[in-house]
Amino acid sequence: MTEYGKQLAVTETPVPGLVVFDLPVHGDARGWFKENWQREKMTALGLPDFGPVQNNISFNDAVGTTRGIHAEPWDKWVSVATGRIFGAWVDLREGPTFGAVYTTELDPSKAIFVPRGVGNSYQTLEPDTAYTYLVNDHWSPTAEYSFLNLADETAGIDWPIPLDQVEISEKDKNHPRLAQVTPIPPKRILIIGSNGQLGKALRAQYGDAAHVEYTDRSSLDISAPGLDRARRWRDYSVIINAAAYTKVDLAETEEGRRDAWAANATAVAALARVAAANDITLVHVSSDYVFDGTLDRPYTEDDAVCPLGVYGQTKTAGDQIVSGVPRHYIIRTSWVIGDGNNFVRTMAALAERGVDPKVVSDQTGRLTFTADIAAGISHLLTTGADYGTYNLTGGGEPQTWAGIAREVFALTGHNPDRVSAVSTREYFATATGPIAARPHNSVLDLARIERTGFTATASLPTYLA
Repeated sequence: MTEYGKQLAVTETPVPGLVVFDLPVHGDARGWFKENWQREKMTALGLPDFGPVQNNISFNDAVGTTRGIHAEPWDKWVSVATGRIFGAWVDLREGPTFGAVYTTELDPSKAIFVPRGVGNSYQTLEPDTAYTYLVNDHWSPTAEYSFLNLADETAGIDWPIPLDQVEISEKDKNHPRLAQVTPIPPKRILIIGSNGQLGKALRAQYGDAAHVEYTDRSSLDISAPGLDRARRWRDYSVIINAAAYTKVDLAETEEGRRDAWAANATAVAALARVAAANDITLVHVSSDYVFDGTLDRPYTEDDAVCPLGVYGQTKTAGDQIVSGVPRHYIIRTSWVIGDGNNFVRTMAALAERGVDPKVVSDQTGRLTFTADIAAGISHLLTTGADYGTYNLTGGGEPQTWAGIAREVFALTGHNPDRVSAVSTREYFATATGPIAARPHNSVLDLARIERTGFTATASLPTYLA
């Protein structure tokens, strides 16, 4: 008999992410009523906000009807409309819990959330049983499934009605044993701009992981029409956008302004639409140039933006666009140093060639190594940190560009006094092309990301070694 009057409650199982809910069922002489799916109440108890898009019903007229162990590439919310079922769930996902088993009975007062990749099977215990399931992707004949034999000895499922006495399809009888099942990999991570400085650091961070896809403009042009059809986006959990227009001074020209807006705003808007429509986490890299640099303290994530030039304006626009994506991380950074030409390598080369440079001394900030940005992104994703904006730079005391140049000279065995300090105005006095205004204070407050347990570890001595 269905139990009436339960409190809405959740029970964890040995299979990660597989959770059972007790549902309040209200009954009288007329029958019963229940809230079968209630987003606000259930997500408050920890259920993922999985965004169902399709509702399916399975009706079974005979006791013992048994459906095979199928793992699908989507999440499911399974509940009983009438009757009673025995359910068996086997973790077929890649990882340490592969093969974990959970069984229980479901009636109208219970429901279960089945994460993507967890095999599920149901055996009816009463006639005229119907159960329903919400899924967060549309059924597709091209979707990749995984199957497990109902009688697998390793799983050792204790079926209430022996399998030789039930109605079962020939196909379900012949699925492979657990030892022959290929584990289901996690959803894919897409890294855009993988040949740039940050993209190369992300390649080093994620390596050859099978579920990570690296693209550049030749393999995925995010500014081209039809981005929403360029991939089966429901197969992705994360998009990391490491592509951007970063030519600060050239952005002040007519051509540069057009290119900067196209890359940093228009293309980002296309990515944001894809991410929002498919429940994908979008990681977007921002800049200290969204601020005007007039504060006399480090900038926090909540300070008002006030960009000085076109580049900063486009990055600000990108931030605003991404902030509307339900699952997003905006990584605000500054003074980025990675693989390829950069300020540190230029200073080291000048020191070696015997050139005594004049370097700006009225801009203050911290260097940020791309390895730290990549590690920070991975940390936020892995730990499931709250979505939002995070400042991420190197740590330690802020320095001017001239101070960093002197440190580079010293670390490479040269006299740091060869570096002369000049103002920004003096440095650009003889420039012939357009020059963008720079923030004088680029120091970012790191407290928010440090509270998640992340601290940058890369250093100038290590980089120069």
